[in-house]
Amino acid sequence: QVQLVESGGGFVQAGGSLRLSCAASGRTYTMGWFRQAPGKEREFVAGISWSGANTAYAEAVKGRFTISGDNAKNTVYLQMNMLKPEDTGVYRCAADLSLRSAPASNRYGYEYWGQGTQVTVSS
Repeated sequence: QVQLVESGGGFVQAGGSLRLSCAASGRTYTMGWFRQAPGKEREFVAGISWSGANTAYAEAVKGRFTISGDNAKNTVYLQMNMLKPEDTGVYRCAADLSLRSAPASNRYGYEYWGQGTQVTVSS
């Protein structure tokens, strides 16, 4: 059983920044961040391979969000800059135990999920 604990969400005005953290139990995994707004499907935001060598981003966040990892701490971060109201949602991290070299961009590539942290961006 892998436990994932997110932190760092909150309320911010448009144009502001937040940094999310996701601490994983056990070893280093390929990790992803997803978000879900009310009434919408869960969507991929960013992912990073277990080695840190490969990352992937949704088009909507490219150039604004950066995913990184600290393998010594088994922690993944999502730095979110230039936030927009449409970035509002519950952000959840997910772990892929397969050690694939590139992060999956869909939810079915991940086996374990955190409980989520709320991000609210006001206009």
